[in-house]
Formats: sequence, structure tokens, C-alpha cells
Amino acid sequence: MIRLEKSLNAWGRPDFIETLRHEIIYMNAELLPLQQGLSIGNYVISGALEVMMIDAFESESGLFIKVGIFFKSVISGCSCADDPTPANEYEEYCMVEVSIDKFSAAATISLAID
Repeated sequence: MIRLEKSLNAWGRPDFIETLRHEIIYMNAELLPLQQGLSIGNYVISGALEVMMIDAFESESGLFIKVGIFFKSVISGCSCADDPTPANEYEEYCMVEVSIDKFSAAATISLAID
């Protein structure tokens, strides 16, 4: 279960965006739907993420935030000696929706559908 307690506590304060960015950047990348958001490569490589808040609003039950994430991917091949696939890294971008329950700080993160 993902819990974003620091972000929930920072809601309405000037440091909310930075707190949310920090929690997303330092969470286990496997908890983010980056693999589903690939547009060039076929495998997400671990490394630095860049996170940008796009929109946020509050309801009675929680916070709902749309976030853009920049990350890198590769096109993985068979790693054979004669494999023509270069090991290039590609810049990727996807939008995710983060919802945080106001009472438990439990969060869900899903790929945003435009």
C-alpha cells in the first residue's frame, strides 16, 4: 500500500508541490505505472525521475492530483553479439493521477487517460 502522509500533511502549504515531488521521486519506481506509459522504448530504466504537478483539487474524501513524470527507457534486445539494437536511452513522459485519502493517507497512482 502506498501512503503519502507527508504530502497530505503539506496540502494547502507552500511546500506541498515540493513535498509531493519528493515522495514520488523517492518511492519505489515499480509502484508507478511508468511501464504502461511508455511511448518509445519497451523497458523503463531506473534512474532519476522528474516530476511536475499539473493540477490538484480537494474533495470531502481526498486529494486528487495530476502529475507529469519524465523518465528514461530503452528498447531491450536479446543482448547477443550480433544484435543490431543499439542500447540507446530514450526520454519518456507520461501523466499519472494520484489520489490520496484524507483520513488514512492511502494513495493510488494510475496512468492518466486524456
